[in-house]
Amino acid sequence: MKKKTSKKTKGFSLIELLIVVAIILIIAAIAIPNLLRARRSANEGSATASMRTVGSGELLYRSTNGNFTDLAGLAADSIIDNVLGSGTKSGYAFAAAAGTSTDLQFTATGTPSVSTGATQTGARFFFTDETQVVRFAVGAAATSGSGAIGN
Repeated sequence: MKKKTSKKTKGFSLIELLIVVAIILIIAAIAIPNLLRARRSANEGSATASMRTVGSGELLYRSTNGNFTDLAGLAADSIIDNVLGSGTKSGYAFAAAAGTSTDLQFTATGTPSVSTGATQTGARFFFTDETQVVRFAVGAAATSGSGAIGN
């Protein structure tokens, strides 16, 4: 008499694979929004620091040259790095310009490259001037009347 031998297959069944994929998708659905939020927060922190750098750079430039300038002028004098001098850094677009009285005034702004949607690089817009107070607004351009950082 011959014994019947059962055929054993090695590997995972389709159900087991589907369960593993479902678990991975659930973990991703929880983690991705947190990752995007952390990235946006890091971009905003970098933009705040960049605004302070531009403000300090403008004062240094004025003490050396007698007037304020734009980002290209600050970068040309090696007061700020070339990345910030190009006007784009960490998901933000920066601009600086001398005011109507070039020896007394300047303004600088930081605007998120993408300000809405799932891929937004930041939600806050930044502003500073010769007072060296970094101000912000959510959803619209910041001005000298916007709330100050830290208040």
